[in-house]
Amino acid sequence: MKLPNIFLDRTTVLLLGVGVGSAIGFSFLGGAGPASSAPPPSYAVSKADSGVTEIVEALQPAQRQLLETLKEGRPVRIAVFGDSFGDGVAFGLQQQLTGKAGYEVLKFSQPATGFTRYKRLNLEDRASEQLGSDPIDIAVISFGANDAQGIITDKGEYAALLSPKWCDQIGKRIDRFVALLRAHNAMVYWVGLPRMRDGTLDRDVMGINLFYAQRMAALGVPFIDTRPVASDAKGQFADYLPDPVTGARTLVREGDGIHMSMTGYKWITRSLSDRIRRYVDAGRKLYANSASAARR
Repeated sequence: MKLPNIFLDRTTVLLLGVGVGSAIGFSFLGGAGPASSAPPPSYAVSKADSGVTEIVEALQPAQRQLLETLKEGRPVRIAVFGDSFGDGVAFGLQQQLTGKAGYEVLKFSQPATGFTRYKRLNLEDRASEQLGSDPIDIAVISFGANDAQGIITDKGEYAALLSPKWCDQIGKRIDRFVALLRAHNAMVYWVGLPRMRDGTLDRDVMGINLFYAQRMAALGVPFIDTRPVASDAKGQFADYLPDPVTGARTLVREGDGIHMSMTGYKWITRSLSDRIRRYVDAGRKLYANSASAARR
């Protein structure tokens, strides 16, 4: 089945199918608040297609990779990039998007790294080495806590945290990093940081979160805000939170006041896992219906 070449400016994919009975779409807006959804555009599917299910791709060419994976029935490959927080994000996704369910979550994160620490490790060079020539369907990024510092720019000038020079330098690095992942035909998501226990670090990290969210909005990358899930009723840092299902008091943070507990990482990646799963399940069903119709 040939995919139509329809691309829009927003990160939205609309799956339409004869016999599926539903349309599932995602539209994400970057920003400091929770990732939001907007109604996808409507497309009509003609019943004159002999019952063959159609996928209408509305967006980035990068999503063709995932659609091809679903069409061929291969495991969906998800690469996670980040620092030690990224390690936790990878764990959370691995627990929810399992190999048995047809996913492969690759942990490409590395502790003590960040976009401000290129003298220690150039993230773009490292990602290029890790990816090689292998295709990936989805890339998840989570950096930030190590970036709460000033930098020496490529021109040898000092740039204070979140100053115009800092934003310019770090913004360019982020743009190149996302472009690298898209060159590998990956859909890209960014998982933001929760609140920190230390007030000064929290102020800096929330400022970085906002900067990254705005940068992702400009690039059309979904920014997943973890604060609503990892904060108390007043939106503040909390070591323990009530389980959303059982109501039981649950430890969601590590003792350092920065990282999540293993349970916490599953909590903050749940919405992203659910979104990926809904999209993939709908796509698999859609292609299965298409193949069934073609055999008739």
